[in-house]
Amino acid sequence: MTDAATIQMKPMQAEDIERVREICARLPEAPQWTEWQWRQMLTGREVQRIALVATVNTGESIGKNAGAETGIVAVSVTSLVLEDAELETIAVAGAWQRRGVGRRLLEGLMQRCAEVGARRLMLEVRASNQAAQRLYSIAGFTETGRRPGYYRDPAEDAVRMERWLA
Repeated sequence: MTDAATIQMKPMQAEDIERVREICARLPEAPQWTEWQWRQMLTGREVQRIALVATVNTGESIGKNAGAETGIVAVSVTSLVLEDAELETIAVAGAWQRRGVGRRLLEGLMQRCAEVGARRLMLEVRASNQAAQRLYSIAGFTETGRRPGYYRDPAEDAVRMERWLA
């Protein structure tokens, strides 16, 4: 779990971009989108998207929140096309991995997708990323196929997975 941290989900805002880019820059598998690309993604002009960030408050302190640490530790982006949603990324800051943040963010994302009418959530994940595949399997995703050579740097197959939401 999160060691007494309180995890909150919120829609990503423009002021979150700098922190989100810091998280992604430290994760080679995360998208290395430019600030402009993140801003375009938030406008929803080309493709409707759901972008959520996970924030944590790492301590209850005496007084008026003195000493409590709060901040963005994860991000997820999903595109929506009719009744389908596609997970574009879920990235959790290294120090917060394997502490329940990714699972909670994925649960919040699935709930939000269902609320806006998506019936199915699809994704691709690197074949070597066993931790992510376990997370998705536990959340009810099943493998539906593979895309040979889908990823570059390094070249690798993608495992396609999906989960019905409704």
